[in-house]
Amino acid sequence: MTSTTPWRTRPETGGDRPAVRALTLAAFETADEADLVDALRADDAWIDGLSMVATTADDQVVGHALLTRCWIDDAPALCLAPCSVLPDHQRTGAGSAAISAVLDAARDDEGPFVVVLGHPDYYPRFGFRRASLLGIRLSVDVPDEALMAMSLDPDRTPPSGTVRYAEPFGI
Repeated sequence: MTSTTPWRTRPETGGDRPAVRALTLAAFETADEADLVDALRADDAWIDGLSMVATTADDQVVGHALLTRCWIDDAPALCLAPCSVLPDHQRTGAGSAAISAVLDAARDDEGPFVVVLGHPDYYPRFGFRRASLLGIRLSVDVPDEALMAMSLDPDRTPPSGTVRYAEPFGI
């Protein structure tokens, strides 16, 4: 597939759960992220409609992006994690399609702040920037450039403070 593949995106359905689990298992070295997705589905942090899949034209699920509730101190926010793509579809735009779709869905309903702990060369394309520049931190040590944040509302700046993830994250 090429990067011009027109990925379709849509909210995850109950029928997609096995495919999401399989692609998350394939995308990571351990089952931790797949188990996290399952645990988040059962947690109060879960938000219906903010688990997005990227599919091929024949509806094969190849990418997934998830936003769940978190907090920056006492301010409500969203956490982007995990994001997964089947290995043979990585670097084709499937992950970007799923992430863009879930951020757009949140912009419409949940926003306005999102945090992500991830690759510092990947997530800025979506509007994320180093969280420390905004006074946002974690309670555990992570590389400074890996924790990023953004506002889905250009008129609002994320609050400073410590990110509190949902319990299944274990942070």
